[in-house]
Amino acid sequence: MDRHDLVVRAERALTPDGERPITVGVREGRVTDVLDGADAPLTGDRELRAAADEVLLPGLVDSHVHVNEPGRTEWEGFASATRAAALGGVTTLVDMPLNSVPPTTTVAGLDAKRAAADGALAVDVGFWGGAVPENSRSDATGELTALWTRGVFGFKAFLSPSGVDEFGHLSAGELTTAAEAIAAFDGLLIVHAEDPDVLAAAPVAAGRDYAAFLASRPDEAETRAIALVIETARRTGVRAHILHLSSAAALPLIARAREEGVRLTVETCPHYLTLAAETVPAGATGYKCCPPIRDEGNRDLLWRALRDGLVDCVVSDHSPSTPDLKDLDTGDFGTAWGGISGLQVGLPAVWTEARRRGVPLTEVVGWMSSAPARVAGVPDKGAIVPGADADLVLFAPEEEVRVDARDLAHRNPVSAYDGATLTGRVRRTLLRGVEVTATSTTGRMIRRP
Repeated sequence: MDRHDLVVRAERALTPDGERPITVGVREGRVTDVLDGADAPLTGDRELRAAADEVLLPGLVDSHVHVNEPGRTEWEGFASATRAAALGGVTTLVDMPLNSVPPTTTVAGLDAKRAAADGALAVDVGFWGGAVPENSRSDATGELTALWTRGVFGFKAFLSPSGVDEFGHLSAGELTTAAEAIAAFDGLLIVHAEDPDVLAAAPVAAGRDYAAFLASRPDEAETRAIALVIETARRTGVRAHILHLSSAAALPLIARAREEGVRLTVETCPHYLTLAAETVPAGATGYKCCPPIRDEGNRDLLWRALRDGLVDCVVSDHSPSTPDLKDLDTGDFGTAWGGISGLQVGLPAVWTEARRRGVPLTEVVGWMSSAPARVAGVPDKGAIVPGADADLVLFAPEEEVRVDARDLAHRNPVSAYDGATLTGRVRRTLLRGVEVTATSTTGRMIRRP
């Protein structure tokens, strides 16, 4: 019988066939065997047995992370972000094309990203490209093709201001031009969908009252923008993906588009599933994000949509900044940077709420591993199956964890989950069969196949 580099045994493991006891054989960083039972006859140079209170999971895939390096490395960098990812059970992330300088909207920008990441990664990292006005004119879309050829996983566009000057938002016409170009090579267009006219007409956010901020980003901003994305996808045939859905008011639009055969996928985020507008304290700008955290009834509908398959996956939208940009001293929701730092705590946060609702861990992990891998097109990730990378996580689903933002590994100690008590702890994370430690730099830069 062939000997393995590593054999992992677990009485509880999450596989595509559900939860069951298994023995996993690993050779040269890949899963070679998945056998029934925790004592199946495999031999290896190393053995790892999950503790009685642990569940073996596939490494999570987070396809929505803002690393910000180069250019805004004081906000977040590859070393700190990938370390936080590993501590949260995330073994693969896909980096957003902003808020770095330069943004990943040109081949030169992609090269700068890869140079910054080289030698700094604790987990595997891929890259999104960006669709901006400069490369979404009919005479300039060759840059999109060039980025696709260089292995980006798709193209992010904003329909309203992004918050940084170097990453402009698309008009309806530019969206169509970009979609036509991306459809020509069957790429993926991922969209921050908020309508700029609705936002401009809404009350201006100011002060410490969260309700005032929420009023400045109404549901209609999302529903109108999502309707535009759907119509654009219908006309051009492009594969389209809605980023960070916060408003359940858009779910009927999404359902109809799916029924009509529009190629549309949708993500939501842990903060929309676990937090609620009613409980955001005055001046707590750590909760500010765009689109915003909405009310409890909206949250319930997002959970239902996930369980019904209308929303595909759950990813972090980890969007950190320095503490001063969050205006923690004034608590002004109008001026604070909008972004939630949740990369490390996404799994326990979602699992805590899922457990309360009677949702099994198998569903949660599917939404956070195999589903984002499928939507983004990340190969060999998100499942414990022969041929996949041996990205494995030992998770204690009953252990309570009190979050202290100062102890989180991302660069700046700001988190909407600071002080929360969550259920579930990631105890060990393995990347291609090797445990990730505080000094690991074995992560690889991955490309679209």
